[in-house]
Amino acid sequence: MDSYDKLAVIGLGYVGLPLAVEFGKKIDTTGYDINRNRITELNSGIDSTLEVTSDALTSAHFLKFTANTDDLKSCKLFIITVPTPIDSANRPNLSALKQATKLVGDSMKEGSIVIYESTVYPGCTEEICVPILEETSGLRYNIDFFCGYSPERINPGDKINTLTKITKVTSGSNDWVARLIDDLYQSIIEAGTFRATSIKVAEAAKVIENTQRDLNIALVNELSVIFDRLEIDTLEVLSAAESKWNFLPFKPGMVGGHCIGVDPYYLTHKAEMVGYSPQVILAGRRINDNMAKYAANCVIKKMVQNKIDLASAKIGVLGITFKENCPDIRNSKIFDLIEEFNSWGVEVKIHDPWANKDEVKNQYGLELSSFDLLYDLQAIVVAVGHKQFRLLNGAVLRKTCDTQRPVLGDIKGIYDRLVMQKLGFTVFRL
Repeated sequence: MDSYDKLAVIGLGYVGLPLAVEFGKKIDTTGYDINRNRITELNSGIDSTLEVTSDALTSAHFLKFTANTDDLKSCKLFIITVPTPIDSANRPNLSALKQATKLVGDSMKEGSIVIYESTVYPGCTEEICVPILEETSGLRYNIDFFCGYSPERINPGDKINTLTKITKVTSGSNDWVARLIDDLYQSIIEAGTFRATSIKVAEAAKVIENTQRDLNIALVNELSVIFDRLEIDTLEVLSAAESKWNFLPFKPGMVGGHCIGVDPYYLTHKAEMVGYSPQVILAGRRINDNMAKYAANCVIKKMVQNKIDLASAKIGVLGITFKENCPDIRNSKIFDLIEEFNSWGVEVKIHDPWANKDEVKNQYGLELSSFDLLYDLQAIVVAVGHKQFRLLNGAVLRKTCDTQRPVLGDIKGIYDRLVMQKLGFTVFRL
């Protein structure tokens, strides 16, 4: 790998930054991002995503950050880690991927290797990205340059299952490149690697990882709806069922973020391209996409049953990020929850110690409040299981409410239901 001693990571978000830092401890690494503010932030030793500490940034002695494409010209290894979201019609949005690919194509030289980590549908790398690389570089695929695919498995906010501790799937456009890419990742991944037989296999493995999880959550979400009508507590049912050795321990919830609720649509998009209309996968997506609205309406229903006047009611929502202990608000279903509350005419107060208030304001037009400003509430919904909320005493939550029979929406099931009922709450949980 002597001739491949300079590497560039394109995209320095939740995926790219940890990768650049690990490689930057080993070899000459350039971390590129189109966002100059992000580069300024990182050069000052700050990561606003909270995925990488200041100490970790300074420990990557061979890493430099840049927004200048000229700094990529000396590299022969490129790893692309840009977002691949969906559009409003749930179709793959490959604009950032295509833009990054063109950028790399302009910087490539003969012998270059381009590795993709962004989640895509099976076939995307070679059907969409490779032609762009060929056109912009003037080089020939698998003759003058080569490609690989190694799907990202970053779990934002998880400080245990970090990049180096998760097995890395690798692949390459021919056997020699596949071995080289596998060796490259083995140099930083403590958990080891798994070499897939082709790029397309590696792409497919990624989308089914999250599709499987999405469907398992959809199942328990549907069970939650059924059990609510049967007046059975879903979490109590699941606790009993988990006593069997092979019962899978999934919990109901609102599936958001940039992975689990997005990746299945990449797979179904490709399935429809080849003439198959998926049934189960899309059914699971419909269930999960509806859970925020369902949860909001369940809280509203209990407020009405408690004779709370909705026209003058205030609901406090704790948590707005897509998952606990993480500042990421991308595709958070809590915004759908709040929108549904607003449709009933109730006033909503939001508190989240993890979210960036400016980002929430700019992207969604919502104001975040301090916890001290949550008072005179008729209902409080704990939507995200942040560690700060798990430590809250039930009596503290009760003091935020000024009605005799307030409603507690314990969406994540983090509190003892009986304790909360004794404090006077009417409790709803998925």
